[in-house]
Amino acid sequence: MEGKEEDVKLGANKFTERQPLGTAAQTDKDYKEPPPAPLFEPGELKSWSFYRAGIAEFMATFLFLYITILTVMGVKKSPTMCASVGVHHCPSSFLSLSLAFSVKHFTGFVWFVVSGGHINPAVTFGLLLARKLSLTRAIFYIVMQCLGAICGAGVVKGFEGSQSYEVLGGGANVVNSGYTKGDGLGAEIVGTFVLVYTVFSATDAKRNARDSHVPILAPLPIGFAVFLVHLATIPITGTGINPARSLGAAIIFNREHAWDDMWIFWVGPFIGAALAAMYHQIVIRAIPFKSRA
Repeated sequence: MEGKEEDVKLGANKFTERQPLGTAAQTDKDYKEPPPAPLFEPGELKSWSFYRAGIAEFMATFLFLYITILTVMGVKKSPTMCASVGVHHCPSSFLSLSLAFSVKHFTGFVWFVVSGGHINPAVTFGLLLARKLSLTRAIFYIVMQCLGAICGAGVVKGFEGSQSYEVLGGGANVVNSGYTKGDGLGAEIVGTFVLVYTVFSATDAKRNARDSHVPILAPLPIGFAVFLVHLATIPITGTGINPARSLGAAIIFNREHAWDDMWIFWVGPFIGAALAAMYHQIVIRAIPFKSRA
């Protein structure tokens, strides 16, 4: 009996309180902020994992453009696409487009475990500003994303044929009639902010340390964010929020009106990504203030 009493006392002392929930589950005692990635990392260039990650970004963006632009082509050819007012003003049409773009992100875990599954220069830029990856890797990722996007759009053009591809608009992003360039820029900034902030929140290192299932589920909230942003901004810009996607479609489509607004689909997403990075790192995580403590 005495031995059992000792065991009970030992257990009571070892587990003095119930594990706290939510943000209280992590304290300074059991979590340390990972060090920022170096700006330049020459050693990466000698690592196979570096090039494997770049190839993964190429393949992910290639498939992203292939699937989504084919979906755009299919919707535009559909007799029920509300042709009289245009696809961008038909709820059923841009619902299907939103689902296509978001479901591709749902499957992002395939690439998430290899390269982080950025598939988007704006995401890469935001993570670079937050020092989550080196400048070397960021540049390599963006180049591979753009190449993948160009190839993906090119394959779609090969399937559709040049004439059909041009008639259907090539999936190129433009500011739609009835909206100003300022409207388009604002939509791209806000849309990309939502996406990149969701990426930061879904992949937060502190949450990963607390909840082991977070890395597996990360593509789900990111996919939902893409879905919601597309629902909101398809009528305005066709929804860019991904400079590689806009560039790849424009290069293969190669018509003047596809290039007129191209700056919006690079400047907007990069501003949105920068704002999301600052908001998450400074306001939510207060990392600059922690480093001074």
